[in-house]
Amino acid sequence: MRLGISMTLVHESPEEWAAKHRGLGLGAVTFPLDHKAPDAKIDAYVRACRNHDLVIAEVGAWSNPMAADPAERKKNVEFCKKQLELAEFVHANCCVNISGAAGPQWDGGYAENYRPEFRSRVIETVRDIIDAVRPGHTRYTLEPMPWMIPDSPEDYLELLREIDRPGMAVHLDIVNMINSPEKYFFNAEFIARCFQLLGPHIRSCHLKDIKLGPQLTLHLQETGCCHGELDIACYLREAERCSPDLPVLIEHLHSEEEYLAALRSVQALP
Repeated sequence: MRLGISMTLVHESPEEWAAKHRGLGLGAVTFPLDHKAPDAKIDAYVRACRNHDLVIAEVGAWSNPMAADPAERKKNVEFCKKQLELAEFVHANCCVNISGAAGPQWDGGYAENYRPEFRSRVIETVRDIIDAVRPGHTRYTLEPMPWMIPDSPEDYLELLREIDRPGMAVHLDIVNMINSPEKYFFNAEFIARCFQLLGPHIRSCHLKDIKLGPQLTLHLQETGCCHGELDIACYLREAERCSPDLPVLIEHLHSEEEYLAALRSVQALP
């Protein structure tokens, strides 16, 4: 298992950037550039990763390829294709996005996200993105969300079967799938089930924490690592069992200081 952080540390050169990650005991990174960056700059970051034994865990394609507006949808799908091309070029483990939302909020929860016709469009869109690039080294992945597909390991497996492309794999975010009291209170068992069902397909993982609030009805709040109830030690053990090179990236913090504090907490776990 290779820890990483979803932040571009302050740096003046690719070598300094990579050395700072390695100096913190990290073994994985999210690629800091998008497809518009000059080739020479992209190559320099890839070289720095190679020099410092850093796995490029993911290239983000964060957008809504299911947007209701046709022009916006087309633009976002093209962006996903370009980012997947970049991920293939730099030999990232995966290119990651969400499946997309039916409403105005790009990552929002809507009833339409679960309609059969919407699912069919997701499948067709993912196939289109993958078929345009036909990746050999990287994989296109969908980050699970609590209110859109895939929202469970079982649904992710079914979606892999339906999409039916070798260029498709899994991006695991345990916290995003904890959308019920059962999953929250028995999250170690849920973590184990996710890895049992999806393990061979997982290319990268996100790490954060979750806390149940006291107010009615049900309020599950994302929080920083080791400030909630997620069994992070179990998560890391399962990731290590899955593969010693599987990236696990701490995410959704607001400053370098917060990331370093979270990293120290995670690294101190037994």
